[in-house]
Amino acid sequence: MIQKREIFRQCFDGFDYDRIAAYTEADIERILTCEGMIKSRRKVEAVIHNARCFQKVREEYGSFSSYIWSFSRGKTILYAGHQKGNIPACNALSRQVSQELRKRGFKYLGPVTVYSHLQACGVINDHVEGCFRYRDIVEHYPTVKKREKE
Repeated sequence: MIQKREIFRQCFDGFDYDRIAAYTEADIERILTCEGMIKSRRKVEAVIHNARCFQKVREEYGSFSSYIWSFSRGKTILYAGHQKGNIPACNALSRQVSQELRKRGFKYLGPVTVYSHLQACGVINDHVEGCFRYRDIVEHYPTVKKREKE
């Protein structure tokens, strides 16, 4: 999917979830006929459906960011061993968040995808200890150290 990111960006209006949530059958057809785009109608429909679910979370929590950060109580998590390269594809937190998203109706968001998102948005800091980002996060933002089982 990373390789198709620019095609997705073009097909899905720069990832503007409000615009995506308003897509119609004509938009689905436009996307499915785009050169280089995935051809799975179910996945395209899931993107639109997830945009609508995203709006509901935003209405309830003020932002999707607030919702995601609520799982770590607003702190970046430093899991023991991750900074030494022992990084899993998913963990208990990503399984919990994935399960909660599915309860809210989201589709195609399993624990591996969610783990990547938690890393990308900073909820989980998996930078190695010598990395400037690791130090910057630890020095400037609230963090909590946990064992993997927590």
